[in-house]
Amino acid sequence: MEFFFYAVPTLMGALMIAMAVAVINRHRRLREAWSSGLTAEGRCLRTYTTTSRHGDNHHISTTLHHVYEFVLPTGRPVRFEDQNGPATIVEGDIVTVYYAADRPEAATVRAPDPSRSTAALIGALCFFGVALAFCVVFMATANDMFDASDSFDFDDGYDSGDGFDPDQGFDPDLP
Repeated sequence: MEFFFYAVPTLMGALMIAMAVAVINRHRRLREAWSSGLTAEGRCLRTYTTTSRHGDNHHISTTLHHVYEFVLPTGRPVRFEDQNGPATIVEGDIVTVYYAADRPEAATVRAPDPSRSTAALIGALCFFGVALAFCVVFMATANDMFDASDSFDFDDGYDSGDGFDPDQGFDPDLP
């Protein structure tokens, strides 16, 4: 049973770390695209939504996806997908694409807003940090609880005469 008091918070902590890494990578990708100074005219090729259920189907979230295409100065077309972009962009719309020369597939149509992006990153990392700290404190508290329960001696020397020894169980030789 003790295993679950360590396994579940460890898995939750690993999930928090993985989500923090994903948020950092997303922020880095946006900053690279914005700071490169490279822009192109792109077109929205397709929009679609995905729906996911969380928990016992009480919470449903919908994500809006856009598929864009733009052409590099070399003439090579590049397609990319952007999640949770503006809902006002529909198929066929012309947009400004921001991209980095070394990774044009990691482009974005979001207008540069470094302060908002940084604030969102800090907020997300604070949330993940608090959740991770909770997992660590929970495991430390569980560890202290289990250590304390091991120190209790439930054998007070009383013999009830029924053949039961708390440390060894029932003695089958007693009547």
